[in-house]
Amino acid sequence: MNEGNGHGRIPVEVLDMNYPRIIDLPPPPEAPRRRELWLPLILFLLTVVSTLIVGVEFGRSYAANQEPFSGDSNLLAMMLLPFRHPAMFVLGIPFSFTLLAILFAHEMGHFFACRIYGIDASYPYFIPAPTLFGTFGAFIRIRSPIATRRALFDVGLAGPVVGFLIAAPAMVWGIATSKIVPDAQEHAVFLFGHPALERLLVALFHPHLDPNWLLLNPVGRAAWVGLFVTALNLLPAWQLDGGHIMYSLTSARHAKISLGVALVLLGLGIYAWHGWATWGVILLILSLRFRHPPVWDRWQPLDSARRAWAAVALVIFVLCFTLWPVMTP
Repeated sequence: MNEGNGHGRIPVEVLDMNYPRIIDLPPPPEAPRRRELWLPLILFLLTVVSTLIVGVEFGRSYAANQEPFSGDSNLLAMMLLPFRHPAMFVLGIPFSFTLLAILFAHEMGHFFACRIYGIDASYPYFIPAPTLFGTFGAFIRIRSPIATRRALFDVGLAGPVVGFLIAAPAMVWGIATSKIVPDAQEHAVFLFGHPALERLLVALFHPHLDPNWLLLNPVGRAAWVGLFVTALNLLPAWQLDGGHIMYSLTSARHAKISLGVALVLLGLGIYAWHGWATWGVILLILSLRFRHPPVWDRWQPLDSARRAWAAVALVIFVLCFTLWPVMTP
């Protein structure tokens, strides 16, 4: 229909591409919920204890020129040893405090990114666990919608980048000051893989040295765990940090990419580390059951600077990733 100015009526679809409809506008911001401190504090203190317990084994074995958890001793007995001799808890401090610093930095990166955008987020929740590393990591709860792609990107990116900025120098110091013990793995129950950053630093500080001959001190081993956690979080799937980054880059392909990553991990679980199969199953179920929540302004594109940061995130992932994180001889 002509409006008398020489042009037809502008299609509604064109207007819709440039201006969000009223129903797509975010609601007025709610008052931030009160952040409870007692539960995050209790979980943090429990994680301090659980990582100290494991750290004692890392410190004891390093002093004895052995890989952690070496020999025929019962693993549970190793975990209970510090309680029988409380003075041994001192040995666990380098590992525990370094690892907690990396995890805390990661979560506070998310937390402060949320604060910048007015997103309601909880304090970090640490997860104590009787594992080889004493914890399953940490997380924060995001309790309000994320309005834009740029906000989602920044929140997803901040954690891995800040955590890596703590883990990388710790790994540098760990490798520069660790021991060269060719037969350290002779009686090892578990063998730890070598991410790309570790291999590069070994080549820098100890040219021509077999990485298996380097016995990482507790600080270096905590940095290793930090790199492993960073790699897991940067997987471009579901609602992991890498999934948030991927969704902000291409929300239309996010579901398919998540499923593809899950299937790749299942394949790696068959041909490499079996633990990848577990992660593949978990991500497959979560990706099929829980879709990534949409952002309010789905039209806002990412600028060139953020796309460059996406490339930085990919480089960090490559430096932290290893096909065989933990193996048995």
